[in-house]
Amino acid sequence: MSPDVKRTRWREIGVQLPFLLWLVVLWMLLWGQFTVLAAVTGIIVALIVTRVFRLPTIELSGRINLVWTAVLVVQFLAAVVHGSLSVAAQVLNPRRAPRSAIIAVPLRYADDLVMTHVAVTSSLIPGSLVVEAERDTRTLYLHVIGVRSLDDVERQRAGVLRWERRIVRALGSPTQAALLRADERAEKEGRR
Repeated sequence: MSPDVKRTRWREIGVQLPFLLWLVVLWMLLWGQFTVLAAVTGIIVALIVTRVFRLPTIELSGRINLVWTAVLVVQFLAAVVHGSLSVAAQVLNPRRAPRSAIIAVPLRYADDLVMTHVAVTSSLIPGSLVVEAERDTRTLYLHVIGVRSLDDVERQRAGVLRWERRIVRALGSPTQAALLRADERAEKEGRR
């Protein structure tokens, strides 16, 4: 085996290692046991899962902005509470049945990892659920409740795009963050 092939393999293992460790932790959480036996069986299951269901290697950006990540977490928790109250109010209102819609949201900055983060975040906030993600066009399709007009649809779409921007600020690659900053500068200049 040539040195380049060996380096590529070690690099791939280094990239996959965080995901393997996460699968082991998830296995231990599912069984509710943090024992040596649970860790060993978790490693075996993680290796089998990653070899049988082989997915393309996802490169982490290596960039985590702690301030924007903290802001993201706080905004997410506030959105969960607001979404819960909003859904409860819609369900408990006897005069109106909540209306729903399926909306398409084309993402601007997404790679596979950012798209996944946006989809999970959007699905965890009560009132919306991702029903399909089209990887080629970077489009998420969401089922949302509480939609009464086209303005509500646009508000929901804008909300998902705000989550995308927040996630890029917190976890996006340097290229994505630079593109986001350039777009924000262009928007500010366009408003003047």
